[in-house]
Amino acid sequence: MNMIALNTHTQPRQAKRTTVKRKPAVVKTKQMDSTDKPTQLNTSTTAKRLVNTKDLSREDWLQVRRQGIGSSDAAAACGIHPYLSMLELWMIKTGRMSSDIDESIEGYSPLYWGNTLEPMVAKYYQEHTGNKVRRVNAILQHPDPDKAFMLANLDYAITGSDEVQILECKTAGEHGAKLWKHGVPLYVTCQVQHQLAVTGKTAAHICVLLCGHEAKIYKVERDERLIESIMEHERLFWQYVETDTPPTPDHSESVARALKQLYPTAKPSSKLDLRDDDGANKLFEQLLSYRDYMQELEQRHDQVKHQLQSLIQDNEVAVFEKGAISWKRSKDSVGLDSKAVIKAHPELLAKFSKPRQGSRRFVVLND
Repeated sequence: MNMIALNTHTQPRQAKRTTVKRKPAVVKTKQMDSTDKPTQLNTSTTAKRLVNTKDLSREDWLQVRRQGIGSSDAAAACGIHPYLSMLELWMIKTGRMSSDIDESIEGYSPLYWGNTLEPMVAKYYQEHTGNKVRRVNAILQHPDPDKAFMLANLDYAITGSDEVQILECKTAGEHGAKLWKHGVPLYVTCQVQHQLAVTGKTAAHICVLLCGHEAKIYKVERDERLIESIMEHERLFWQYVETDTPPTPDHSESVARALKQLYPTAKPSSKLDLRDDDGANKLFEQLLSYRDYMQELEQRHDQVKHQLQSLIQDNEVAVFEKGAISWKRSKDSVGLDSKAVIKAHPELLAKFSKPRQGSRRFVVLND
């Protein structure tokens, strides 16, 4: 089996992407209800409607999603999601971590704004392509029992088109828009190919709203080689879930969050002897080597920094061929001498103290 490597270093051959030309037709969005039949597929594979989501609570929806790998989970399951690691996704699927996002912070939550703007993105898509879309109020499941772990929650189905059948709506803020600089990001391509795999459809459109004022439409065609690779990676990840075995951690902040929650406290006075574990000793040697190398790089960095400072002298800015350096004095500020305050008024500590929960510290004791 020819596999396509799914990682950030060696990217798989991505699906063809073309920008859709604007058409004048304007079509109103049609809401799909529970009596509507799923759109007929262009291949012999028809997704199973696992659960109707029209009146499904968010709690029940999350419970169903834990039964398999959804399209938005696909990139994380393959180890290529920019914000969610395999380990954190594993903790969500095994019930060790909640995937809920605080929706009460309406001015901040990406989930809130994504859900709020999605109908507007779909309306823009209809007005600029002439394609009619309707909601798919169901969690879909791959019809092959061997691939039943593959689930999909589509944003919209495109009706009456032989060319494209799925619409995926996206919104990206200032930070997220950078990932769209060269077209559809790899993790979104993975998500859409997962949807095509589950439904058996041949192509999808992605309509993305960038920074609230620029919309782009891309076409992603079904890529069998990429789908095959995604399926194999997802199958391996689902084995981790079924066997309750955590996947190997990576370098991401997502893994740091997961490990902090997975192992929040240590048993008092406990000690693990790994001197006979060759793999563990090799990892520890690598850690020591990287630590020494980082210290050497930091010293080199500081030496060059000091040499540049001696050249800049009392100037605020220095310009070079490939950039510039700013060396300005910050504004004066006034701080609170908390130690002096407590010494003068010790009763304030008891009156205004706030407990702070401790956390585990990772300290190398090689000496």
